[in-house]
Amino acid sequence: MSEPSDRLHQAANMGSTVVLGGGPDLPPAPTDREVSTVHRSQRRMAIRRFRHHKVAMASLVVLILLFLLAFIGPYFWHYKYDGDPSFDFSQSPSLAHPFGTDDTGNDMFAFVLRGTQQSLKIAIFIAAFSTIVGAIYGAVSGYYKGRIDGWLMRAADVVLTLPIYVVAAVLGANVGGGSWWLIGLIIGGLTWAYVARVVRGTVLALREKEYIEAARALGAGDWWIIRKHLLPNCLGIIIVNATVLMATAILTETALSFIGFGIQPPDTSLGLLVSNGQSAVFTRPWLFWIPGIFIIVIVLTVNFIGDGLRDAFDPQGSRSRS
Repeated sequence: MSEPSDRLHQAANMGSTVVLGGGPDLPPAPTDREVSTVHRSQRRMAIRRFRHHKVAMASLVVLILLFLLAFIGPYFWHYKYDGDPSFDFSQSPSLAHPFGTDDTGNDMFAFVLRGTQQSLKIAIFIAAFSTIVGAIYGAVSGYYKGRIDGWLMRAADVVLTLPIYVVAAVLGANVGGGSWWLIGLIIGGLTWAYVARVVRGTVLALREKEYIEAARALGAGDWWIIRKHLLPNCLGIIIVNATVLMATAILTETALSFIGFGIQPPDTSLGLLVSNGQSAVFTRPWLFWIPGIFIIVIVLTVNFIGDGLRDAFDPQGSRSRS
């Protein structure tokens, strides 16, 4: 074998670069240029896909800004929703009052900030409560199957048949007393069954997987399997349902406050502001449309974020819809 061929064979075995034709050997290539395989977890890939969803990312930015405006803005605004009203009665939006004033001189910007804050708190509470209860309930039902599954699902079916607005209105008027967390608890107690149904269906398929059988064979307990294997593998569908519940909670609270069974004065919410402004929709439209626009923006951003999360956790489903 000729000398260049010997040196080429030696370079292939040693991973070095050579110059044929008698030139000196170059030093070995640095390790940072070596070809490497980066392990990407399912969660990391989902985050990466979500970051490439432009509408969802823009909606997330808008929602974060709304949170900051609602929870931090009142500390920097010189008018308070529960403070003394100004002497500017029924003023249209201006620099002094960006969202105008009502017929008693209340600054509507302060009221919209408070209404957005209360509506967001109720929505987050309902989404968290319904998601946690529904996910655990559905996972237990799907894992045990049989008679336990039948009993649990019959109870969930009863909850699903209850008319949410009627029950929430009756309980809100007699129990809630206008407290935001009690109203959230009532609505959450009527919506967790939706999550339970979805999680149960996913767990019924997952419990037959080989790694579940291997965990049982190694002596893992039922709750350990549910907590460590089943619920983490349902995380994508749980998160998507949480965003749907958050948007539903905003609309439900708005409807209840609109008909007088939600947040009660002196506190306020976006639904209550819309209800109070409906009589002035033609004479002082800012009292009705501004809180209404906030409701629309919140619901749309949450829905777009949910679409982005669904596509991130289920890329095949997103391709089939396109």
